[in-house]
Amino acid sequence: MIKLNEIIESYPEEEFLKADGFDDAIIGIEANSLRLVYSVEAAIEVLMRDNMSREDALEYLYYNTITAYVGDKTPIWINTIA
Repeated sequence: MIKLNEIIESYPEEEFLKADGFDDAIIGIEANSLRLVYSVEAAIEVLMRDNMSREDALEYLYYNTITAYVGDKTPIWINTIA
């Protein structure tokens, strides 16, 4: 996984909106809008580390994170299941 610090260092003049607690789920940035891109699967794994079931983690993500729009820099969430 890409580290948030690497992205910030590569784009020092950009401001990024991030999903708190999900730095381990960042997989990159979108080239045109320079928004952070997160893996849904990796975010589920982050939540499951805190003893949340897969179903509860998915529900939490969709209710609290994935569907939230917070402006032009809203992070992008993608499914990474093959």
